[in-house]
Amino acid sequence: NAPTGQFRRLSSAFAQSRLKAPLLGGAFAVWGGMFTAVDCSLVFVRKKEDPWNSITSGAITGAVLAVCHGPAAMAGQAVIGGIILAIIEGLGIMMSRFAPMLMQQPEMAEDQQQPPPSDAGGSG
Repeated sequence: NAPTGQFRRLSSAFAQSRLKAPLLGGAFAVWGGMFTAVDCSLVFVRKKEDPWNSITSGAITGAVLAVCHGPAAMAGQAVIGGIILAIIEGLGIMMSRFAPMLMQQPEMAEDQQQPPPSDAGGSG
C-alpha cells in the first residue's frame, strides 16, 4: 500500500509528519509540564537546587506517564527518564567546568606571541 517512487515517498512522509506533529507536540507538552511540576516540588521539599532534582524528576515523570501500562513499563520508563536526565545534567556540568578553560586559551596564546617589553631604548 506504500506509494512507489521517490517523490511519492517523500510527499507521503511529509503528509504523515504533518498529521502526527500535533500528537507529538501534545505529548511533549504533557511530559514537560509533568517534569516541571515534579522538579519544582522537589526543590520545595528538599530546599536545594541540584542535579539530583532533575534526574529524579525525569524518573518520576517517566513512571507516572507510563502508569496505564503496568508496573514493568513504569519501572522501565523511570529508568530511561532518569538516565536521559542524568546524561543531560552531566553534559551541563561538564560544559560549565570546561567552558572557562576554552575561553582562556586564546588569551594565553596572544600573550605568548607578544615580545616582552625591552629597556633598550630607555633613559638609562
